[in-house]
Amino acid sequence: MIGGAAKLRLVFCGTPDFAVPTLEALIAAGHQIALVVTQPDRPVGRKQILTAPPVKQTALAHGLQVTQPEKIKNNQEFRAQLEAIAPDAIVVVAYGRIIPKWMLDLPRLGCINLHGSLLPKYRGAAPIQWAVAMGETVTGNTTMLLEEGLDTGPMLLQQQVSIYPEQTSVDLFSELSAAGAPLVVETLAGLADGSLKPQPQDHSKATLAPILDREDGRMDFADRTATELWNRWRGFQPWPGAFTMLEGKKLIVPKLKPVVLPKPKVDAGEVLIENSHFFVGCAKGTTLEFLEVQPEGRNRMLAAEFLRGNQIATGVRLG
Repeated sequence: MIGGAAKLRLVFCGTPDFAVPTLEALIAAGHQIALVVTQPDRPVGRKQILTAPPVKQTALAHGLQVTQPEKIKNNQEFRAQLEAIAPDAIVVVAYGRIIPKWMLDLPRLGCINLHGSLLPKYRGAAPIQWAVAMGETVTGNTTMLLEEGLDTGPMLLQQQVSIYPEQTSVDLFSELSAAGAPLVVETLAGLADGSLKPQPQDHSKATLAPILDREDGRMDFADRTATELWNRWRGFQPWPGAFTMLEGKKLIVPKLKPVVLPKPKVDAGEVLIENSHFFVGCAKGTTLEFLEVQPEGRNRMLAAEFLRGNQIATGVRLG
Protein backbone atom coordinates (compact mmCIF):
# COMPACT_ATOMS: atom_id res chain seq x y z
CA MET A 1 0.00 0.00 0.00
CA ILE A 2 1.21 3.51 -0.86
CA GLY A 3 -0.53 6.45 0.80
CA GLY A 4 -3.45 4.14 1.54
CA ALA A 5 -3.70 3.00 -2.10
CA ALA A 6 -2.62 -0.34 -3.54
CA LYS A 7 0.56 -0.47 -5.58
CA LEU A 8 -0.40 -1.88 -8.97
CA ARG A 9 1.56 -3.56 -11.73
CA LEU A 10 0.75 -1.57 -14.87
CA VAL A 11 1.31 -1.41 -18.60
CA PHE A 12 1.04 2.13 -19.95
CA CYS A 13 0.07 2.83 -23.57
CA GLY A 14 0.43 6.38 -24.88
CA THR A 15 2.22 8.44 -27.49
CA PRO A 16 1.95 12.29 -27.56
CA ASP A 17 2.52 15.09 -25.05
CA PHE A 18 -1.09 14.71 -23.83
CA ALA A 19 -0.22 11.34 -22.26
CA VAL A 20 2.99 12.42 -20.48
CA PRO A 21 1.46 13.93 -17.28
CA THR A 22 -0.51 10.72 -16.64
CA LEU A 23 2.60 8.56 -17.00
CA GLU A 24 4.49 10.84 -14.63
CA ALA A 25 1.60 10.82 -12.12
CA LEU A 26 1.49 7.01 -12.11
CA ILE A 27 5.23 6.87 -11.45
CA ALA A 28 4.90 9.44 -8.66
CA ALA A 29 2.05 7.44 -7.11
CA GLY A 30 4.41 4.49 -6.72
CA HIS A 31 2.84 2.13 -9.19
CA GLN A 32 5.10 -0.34 -10.97
CA ILE A 33 5.17 0.52 -14.68
CA ALA A 34 6.29 -2.83 -16.03
CA LEU A 35 6.16 -1.71 -19.68
CA VAL A 36 5.49 1.44 -21.69
CA VAL A 37 3.92 0.87 -25.11
CA THR A 38 4.16 3.70 -27.62
CA GLN A 39 4.11 4.21 -31.37
CA PRO A 40 7.31 3.89 -33.43
CA ASP A 41 9.64 6.85 -33.90
CA ARG A 42 8.49 9.04 -36.80
CA PRO A 43 10.12 11.62 -39.10
CA VAL A 44 9.32 15.13 -37.84
CA GLY A 45 9.66 18.61 -39.34
CA ARG A 46 10.90 19.83 -42.69
CA LYS A 47 14.13 17.89 -42.34
CA GLN A 48 12.16 14.72 -41.45
CA ILE A 49 14.38 13.90 -38.48
CA LEU A 50 13.46 10.56 -36.89
CA THR A 51 12.08 11.51 -33.49
CA ALA A 52 10.95 9.49 -30.48
CA PRO A 53 7.40 10.25 -29.29
CA PRO A 54 7.13 12.27 -26.04
CA VAL A 55 5.95 9.25 -24.02
CA LYS A 56 9.02 7.26 -25.06
CA GLN A 57 11.31 10.14 -24.11
CA THR A 58 9.67 10.40 -20.68
CA ALA A 59 9.75 6.64 -20.09
CA LEU A 60 13.44 6.35 -20.94
CA ALA A 61 14.23 9.31 -18.67
CA HIS A 62 12.65 7.30 -15.82
CA GLY A 63 14.48 4.09 -16.79
CA LEU A 64 11.33 2.28 -17.88
CA GLN A 65 11.17 -0.50 -20.44
CA VAL A 66 9.68 0.66 -23.75
CA THR A 67 8.28 -1.25 -26.73
CA GLN A 68 7.08 0.27 -30.01
CA PRO A 69 5.16 -2.32 -32.03
CA GLU A 70 4.03 -1.22 -35.49
CA LYS A 71 0.95 -3.44 -35.14
CA ILE A 72 -0.58 -5.07 -32.08
CA LYS A 73 -3.74 -7.00 -33.03
CA ASN A 74 -2.04 -10.17 -34.32
CA ASN A 75 1.41 -9.53 -32.86
CA GLN A 76 2.16 -12.80 -31.04
CA GLU A 77 5.49 -11.62 -29.65
CA PHE A 78 3.87 -8.54 -28.14
CA ARG A 79 0.98 -10.61 -26.78
CA ALA A 80 3.37 -13.03 -25.08
CA GLN A 81 5.26 -10.10 -23.58
CA LEU A 82 2.09 -8.66 -22.00
CA GLU A 83 0.87 -12.05 -20.83
CA ALA A 84 4.20 -12.63 -19.08
CA ILE A 85 3.83 -9.29 -17.28
CA ALA A 86 0.26 -10.15 -16.19
CA PRO A 87 -0.60 -6.50 -15.39
CA ASP A 88 -3.28 -5.54 -12.88
CA ALA A 89 -4.40 -2.86 -15.34
CA ILE A 90 -3.46 -1.39 -18.71
CA VAL A 91 -3.69 2.40 -18.81
CA VAL A 92 -4.32 3.88 -22.27
CA VAL A 93 -3.93 7.62 -22.94
CA ALA A 94 -3.86 8.88 -26.54
CA TYR A 95 -2.02 5.78 -27.73
CA GLY A 96 -3.35 6.01 -31.28
CA ARG A 97 -4.08 2.33 -31.82
CA ILE A 98 -7.27 0.29 -31.44
CA ILE A 99 -6.85 -2.04 -28.47
CA PRO A 100 -7.65 -5.65 -29.54
CA LYS A 101 -9.96 -7.91 -27.56
CA TRP A 102 -7.17 -10.17 -26.26
CA MET A 103 -5.56 -7.11 -24.70
CA LEU A 104 -8.87 -5.82 -23.27
CA ASP A 105 -9.40 -9.19 -21.58
CA LEU A 106 -5.90 -9.52 -20.13
CA PRO A 107 -5.71 -7.33 -16.97
CA ARG A 108 -7.87 -8.15 -13.94
CA LEU A 109 -8.92 -4.48 -13.51
CA GLY A 110 -9.35 -3.91 -17.24
CA CYS A 111 -7.98 -1.37 -19.70
CA ILE A 112 -8.50 2.14 -18.32
CA ASN A 113 -8.66 5.03 -20.77
CA LEU A 114 -8.45 8.79 -20.23
CA HIS A 115 -10.68 10.51 -22.80
CA GLY A 116 -10.70 14.29 -23.25
CA SER A 117 -14.44 14.92 -23.21
CA LEU A 118 -17.51 14.45 -21.04
CA LEU A 119 -18.69 11.18 -22.51
CA PRO A 120 -20.93 10.26 -24.21
CA LYS A 121 -20.30 13.63 -25.89
CA TYR A 122 -17.50 13.76 -28.46
CA ARG A 123 -16.57 10.14 -28.95
CA GLY A 124 -13.74 9.72 -31.40
CA ALA A 125 -10.27 10.83 -32.35
CA ALA A 126 -10.57 14.61 -31.89
CA PRO A 127 -12.82 15.34 -28.89
CA ILE A 128 -10.94 18.42 -27.68
CA GLN A 129 -10.84 20.08 -31.09
CA TRP A 130 -14.52 19.46 -31.82
CA ALA A 131 -15.68 20.67 -28.39
CA VAL A 132 -14.01 24.02 -29.06
CA ALA A 133 -15.09 24.11 -32.71
CA MET A 134 -18.73 23.58 -31.73
CA GLY A 135 -18.65 26.52 -29.32
CA GLU A 136 -18.93 24.49 -26.12
CA THR A 137 -18.26 26.43 -22.90
CA VAL A 138 -17.67 23.33 -20.77
CA THR A 139 -15.86 20.07 -21.47
CA GLY A 140 -13.74 17.77 -19.32
CA ASN A 141 -12.14 14.38 -18.92
CA THR A 142 -13.66 10.94 -18.52
CA THR A 143 -11.95 7.79 -17.32
CA MET A 144 -13.56 4.68 -18.69
CA LEU A 145 -13.11 0.96 -19.19
CA LEU A 146 -12.27 0.25 -22.80
CA GLU A 147 -14.35 -2.20 -24.78
CA GLU A 148 -14.45 -3.07 -28.47
CA GLY A 149 -16.70 -0.14 -29.45
CA LEU A 150 -15.40 3.37 -30.13
CA ASP A 151 -15.38 5.13 -26.72
CA THR A 152 -18.53 3.24 -25.72
CA GLY A 153 -17.26 1.56 -22.54
CA PRO A 154 -18.60 2.14 -19.04
CA MET A 155 -17.51 5.38 -17.37
CA LEU A 156 -15.52 5.55 -14.12
CA LEU A 157 -14.85 9.19 -13.15
CA GLN A 158 -15.47 12.57 -14.76
CA GLN A 159 -14.24 16.12 -14.19
CA GLN A 160 -15.47 19.34 -15.78
CA VAL A 161 -13.22 22.01 -17.29
CA SER A 162 -14.41 25.39 -18.58
CA ILE A 163 -13.66 26.51 -22.13
CA TYR A 164 -13.02 30.25 -22.17
CA PRO A 165 -13.89 32.43 -25.19
CA GLU A 166 -10.30 33.08 -26.28
CA GLN A 167 -9.03 29.54 -25.71
CA THR A 168 -7.87 27.39 -28.60
CA SER A 169 -7.74 23.62 -28.64
CA VAL A 170 -3.98 23.88 -28.03
CA ASP A 171 -4.65 25.69 -24.74
CA LEU A 172 -7.29 23.15 -23.78
CA PHE A 173 -5.06 20.17 -24.61
CA SER A 174 -2.54 21.33 -21.99
CA GLU A 175 -5.23 21.96 -19.38
CA LEU A 176 -7.04 18.63 -19.86
CA SER A 177 -3.76 16.74 -20.00
CA ALA A 178 -2.66 18.13 -16.62
CA ALA A 179 -6.10 17.73 -15.01
CA GLY A 180 -6.55 14.17 -16.26
CA ALA A 181 -3.38 12.77 -14.68
CA PRO A 182 -4.60 12.76 -11.06
CA LEU A 183 -8.01 11.58 -12.27
CA VAL A 184 -6.39 8.39 -13.62
CA VAL A 185 -4.54 7.83 -10.33
CA GLU A 186 -7.81 8.28 -8.43
CA THR A 187 -9.58 5.92 -10.82
CA LEU A 188 -7.03 3.14 -10.29
CA ALA A 189 -7.29 3.51 -6.52
CA GLY A 190 -11.07 3.22 -6.68
CA LEU A 191 -10.96 0.15 -8.90
CA ALA A 192 -8.31 -1.52 -6.73
CA ASP A 193 -10.26 -1.11 -3.48
CA GLY A 194 -13.66 -1.80 -5.06
CA SER A 195 -15.15 1.59 -4.20
CA LEU A 196 -15.54 2.67 -7.84
CA LYS A 197 -18.31 1.06 -9.87
CA PRO A 198 -18.41 1.47 -13.65
CA GLN A 199 -21.49 3.30 -14.98
CA PRO A 200 -22.89 2.63 -18.47
CA GLN A 201 -23.03 5.49 -20.94
CA ASP A 202 -26.33 6.81 -22.28
CA HIS A 203 -25.70 5.95 -25.92
CA SER A 204 -28.71 8.01 -27.06
CA LYS A 205 -26.80 11.17 -26.09
CA ALA A 206 -23.61 10.28 -27.97
CA THR A 207 -22.01 12.76 -30.37
CA LEU A 208 -19.03 12.05 -32.60
CA ALA A 209 -15.66 13.80 -32.87
CA PRO A 210 -14.12 12.29 -36.02
CA ILE A 211 -10.49 12.64 -36.99
CA LEU A 212 -9.83 16.03 -38.55
CA ASP A 213 -9.56 16.43 -42.30
CA ARG A 214 -7.84 19.21 -44.25
CA GLU A 215 -11.23 20.30 -45.61
CA ASP A 216 -12.51 20.97 -42.07
CA GLY A 217 -10.41 24.14 -42.22
CA ARG A 218 -12.16 25.48 -45.35
CA MET A 219 -14.27 28.51 -44.40
CA ASP A 220 -17.91 28.41 -45.49
CA PHE A 221 -19.05 32.02 -45.32
CA ALA A 222 -22.51 31.37 -46.76
CA ASP A 223 -23.63 28.79 -44.20
CA ARG A 224 -21.66 29.75 -41.07
CA THR A 225 -21.76 32.90 -38.98
CA ALA A 226 -18.64 34.81 -37.97
CA THR A 227 -18.79 33.29 -34.48
CA GLU A 228 -19.16 29.78 -35.86
CA LEU A 229 -16.15 30.26 -38.14
CA TRP A 230 -14.15 31.76 -35.28
CA ASN A 231 -15.00 28.78 -33.04
CA ARG A 232 -13.86 26.40 -35.78
CA TRP A 233 -10.62 28.36 -36.14
CA ARG A 234 -10.06 28.08 -32.35
CA GLY A 235 -10.82 24.36 -32.43
CA PHE A 236 -8.76 23.48 -35.47
CA GLN A 237 -5.42 24.68 -34.10
CA PRO A 238 -2.70 23.99 -35.05
CA TRP A 239 -4.22 22.02 -37.97
CA PRO A 240 -6.13 22.29 -40.26
CA GLY A 241 -6.59 25.91 -39.14
CA ALA A 242 -8.72 28.15 -41.36
CA PHE A 243 -8.36 28.90 -45.06
CA THR A 244 -10.24 30.15 -48.09
CA MET A 245 -9.54 30.92 -51.74
CA LEU A 246 -8.72 34.41 -53.04
CA GLU A 247 -8.54 34.89 -56.79
CA GLY A 248 -7.93 31.18 -57.31
CA LYS A 249 -5.14 30.85 -54.73
CA LYS A 250 -5.23 29.48 -51.20
CA LEU A 251 -5.30 32.08 -48.44
CA ILE A 252 -4.56 30.75 -44.93
CA VAL A 253 -5.95 32.87 -42.10
CA PRO A 254 -3.74 32.38 -39.01
CA LYS A 255 -5.58 35.00 -36.95
CA LEU A 256 -9.11 36.39 -37.14
CA LYS A 257 -11.98 37.64 -34.98
CA PRO A 258 -15.70 38.34 -35.25
CA VAL A 259 -16.55 42.05 -35.38
CA VAL A 260 -19.76 44.05 -35.27
CA LEU A 261 -19.94 46.73 -37.96
CA PRO A 262 -22.53 49.54 -37.86
CA LYS A 263 -24.48 47.63 -40.52
CA PRO A 264 -23.64 44.75 -42.84
CA LYS A 265 -22.08 46.23 -45.99
CA VAL A 266 -21.19 43.10 -47.95
CA ASP A 267 -22.80 39.75 -48.69
CA ALA A 268 -21.53 36.45 -47.30
CA GLY A 269 -18.14 35.67 -48.79
CA GLU A 270 -17.51 39.20 -50.04
CA VAL A 271 -14.54 41.29 -48.96
CA LEU A 272 -14.81 44.74 -47.39
CA ILE A 273 -11.63 46.85 -47.19
CA GLU A 274 -11.79 49.84 -44.85
CA ASN A 275 -8.82 51.81 -43.47
CA SER A 276 -6.37 48.91 -43.99
CA HIS A 277 -8.80 46.47 -42.29
CA PHE A 278 -9.70 43.22 -44.08
CA PHE A 279 -13.33 42.26 -43.41
CA VAL A 280 -15.40 39.47 -44.93
CA GLY A 281 -19.15 38.94 -44.80
CA CYS A 282 -20.52 35.75 -43.22
CA ALA A 283 -23.93 34.12 -42.76
CA LYS A 284 -26.81 36.01 -41.13
CA GLY A 285 -25.26 39.42 -41.73
CA THR A 286 -22.23 38.78 -39.49
CA THR A 287 -18.65 39.85 -40.20
CA LEU A 288 -15.14 38.50 -39.64
CA GLU A 289 -11.95 40.53 -39.63
CA PHE A 290 -8.81 38.83 -40.91
CA LEU A 291 -5.98 40.03 -38.64
CA GLU A 292 -3.22 37.93 -40.20
CA VAL A 293 -3.05 36.10 -43.51
CA GLN A 294 -0.68 33.79 -45.32
CA PRO A 295 -1.01 33.86 -49.10
CA GLU A 296 -0.12 30.72 -51.02
CA GLY A 297 3.65 30.28 -51.20
CA ARG A 298 4.40 33.24 -48.91
CA ASN A 299 5.03 33.92 -45.23
CA ARG A 300 2.45 34.80 -42.61
CA MET A 301 1.86 38.56 -42.33
CA LEU A 302 -0.42 41.19 -40.84
CA ALA A 303 -3.53 41.75 -42.94
CA ALA A 304 -2.67 45.47 -43.24
CA GLU A 305 0.76 44.55 -44.65
CA PHE A 306 -0.87 42.20 -47.15
CA LEU A 307 -3.30 44.91 -48.27
CA ARG A 308 -0.47 47.40 -48.83
CA GLY A 309 1.14 45.05 -51.33
CA ASN A 310 -2.03 43.73 -53.00
CA GLN A 311 -4.81 45.62 -54.69
CA ILE A 312 -7.80 43.87 -53.12
CA ALA A 313 -11.04 45.69 -53.74
CA THR A 314 -14.25 45.70 -51.74
CA GLY A 315 -16.69 43.24 -53.29
CA VAL A 316 -14.10 40.60 -54.24
CA ARG A 317 -15.52 37.20 -53.39
CA LEU A 318 -13.68 34.57 -51.30
CA GLY A 319 -14.10 30.84 -51.51
